[in-house]
Amino acid sequence: MKLSLIEDLYCPACGTRYPSTVIQTVCLNEACKSSLFAGYNLPLSTDPERLFSGRPATMWRYHEFLPVADPAHVVTLGEGFTPVLPLRNLSYQENDNEVFWKDESGNPTGSFKARGISSAVSKAKELGITNIVTPTAGNAGGALAAYCAQGGLNAYVYMPKLTPKVFKDECRLYGANLIEVDGNISDCGKLADKDATENGWFQVSTLKEPYRLEGKKTMGYEIAEQFNWEVPDVILYPTGGGTGLIGIWKAFDEMEKMGWIGSKRPRMVTVQSESCDGITQAFHHQELQSQFVDRGFTIANGLRVPKPYADKLILKVLRESAGTAISVSDIQMESALKEIARKEGMLIAPEGAALWQAFKTLKASNWIRSGERVLLLNTGSGYKYLENINI
Repeated sequence: MKLSLIEDLYCPACGTRYPSTVIQTVCLNEACKSSLFAGYNLPLSTDPERLFSGRPATMWRYHEFLPVADPAHVVTLGEGFTPVLPLRNLSYQENDNEVFWKDESGNPTGSFKARGISSAVSKAKELGITNIVTPTAGNAGGALAAYCAQGGLNAYVYMPKLTPKVFKDECRLYGANLIEVDGNISDCGKLADKDATENGWFQVSTLKEPYRLEGKKTMGYEIAEQFNWEVPDVILYPTGGGTGLIGIWKAFDEMEKMGWIGSKRPRMVTVQSESCDGITQAFHHQELQSQFVDRGFTIANGLRVPKPYADKLILKVLRESAGTAISVSDIQMESALKEIARKEGMLIAPEGAALWQAFKTLKASNWIRSGERVLLLNTGSGYKYLENINI
């Protein structure tokens, strides 16, 4: 079987289609400029258990549904197929929900960013790109630096000065060109865009190119496979740029078309920091896009995204899934992080810890109902954030 079943790229907003064999960024239609999605020639009635039997436990086990045509261009460090772990000691109110973590902290460079970056760097290599740039709140920069080192490409990383030192150190150790910026990730993005245009570098900013989404969507494939081709009732997802949320939703759509899962979908929950909660505000005010919101520092670096590029797509997923959005304070995040560490032996990222607080809030209001199966998605390792935490 071919490595990839990719056919082309399409705009989910206006339907315009683009070839996947040349470099693309976002939709060229001035009216939408939407993120582009990869479209595949999806097989019907394939037995997934038979298809994946004997394949390696990485995200590339789903290579037909990833965008790289030539296996020689795949840049991998073993990312993906992270564990789903039941909560054993944490409980809240009546213990009448099955609650699980999908723990992404064991990925290369310690976060789920490895998935999207592996896919994007692999496709960039296939398209002949040699210089890649990204703005980052931390983890994406480290991942880009590592995968460019593995793939023989040059990485340019723009990172806020307030980012913990460990994120900067790992970029430099992997040989990336690190540019520290006074301000937030939006400020990094503006400078990265200017320098990329002047120097001819390719940008892999969140959802401003098509392929990071494809790597992130493999979380959706894994969730279905690990739950025996069922889906949970509720998925809580920490949302900065929102690539994973949109990607998981895309994966469910692809799997339904192939007959691997039914039409049931989880109710998707966006969890944000109170520092940057534009999606939460927009959702509860029935708006189609978010406003720019930045109230300053948060211990969850990855949640300090004042206005996600794909805000319209994030809000669309929340509404299609009958989901919701909620924001959490730094104090609540830190308390949850410590509770999880002491009760479950997991030192998770503050972004992931925010989900435990969100779960408790949604359970107390009965939005999460008795007997529902709930999945919390921890995006990274807490070890990289110790500088932000009061021990």
